[in-house]
Amino acid sequence: MDKTIAFIGAGKMATAIIKGLLGSGLFDKNHIIASEPNKDYAHKIEQELGIKMVHNNREAAAQADIILLAVKPFVVKDVLTEIEDRIDDSKLIITIAAGISTNRVEEILEKTARVVKVMPNTPALLGEGMSAVCKGLHASDDDFECVKEIFSKVGKVISAKEDDIDAITGVSGSGPAFYYYIIDQIAKAGEKLGLDYKTALTLSAQTALGAARMVLETGVEPQQLIANVTTPGGTTAEGN
Repeated sequence: MDKTIAFIGAGKMATAIIKGLLGSGLFDKNHIIASEPNKDYAHKIEQELGIKMVHNNREAAAQADIILLAVKPFVVKDVLTEIEDRIDDSKLIITIAAGISTNRVEEILEKTARVVKVMPNTPALLGEGMSAVCKGLHASDDDFECVKEIFSKVGKVISAKEDDIDAITGVSGSGPAFYYYIIDQIAKAGEKLGLDYKTALTLSAQTALGAARMVLETGVEPQQLIANVTTPGGTTAEGN
């Protein structure tokens, strides 16, 4: 992609996205900038990924065609106010901050900014993320497709209506924590039956991974998959 992207914030999610972009070849390292105030951490990321690191958000925004806000929700307003004079209609803004709508970004900037909202989740750190993408009032169809292509490098992507983002946040944004809980509880049940926890955890986690792939790759509804492995009088039926 013949554009420069600036990450405002270089935390785990930002670096996961950067790795996806570099690994896929969608962006060259010379076209990726990240802003990070911690100089030691910035140096570490610069050495690890080979991208340009700066310590000033305004400097990063000024050099970019695409600005990706990868900061905590409570600092989004301050960051946008800081870089406002570096943003014009030629720049695309992506926000991944939970609870920050495209309309809110437009309001803070007080201009016809091209804004796209993305709700990713933490499995993006392994390239297995689930991202929902919705566009703001002034973003074009090309902007929307550009953002979807970016996030496809760290997992699956769906198009969404912004009205659905809160529900999506609950399902896929917070969802991993619930699956971790289920995996842990099944492993602990195995431990009670005499397995060591590490073995039980491997069994539980791999089973969860396989079950998820069955849903995604076979197209069979979960209730039918349950029926397929539930023999009357068998161990699965007894566990229901």
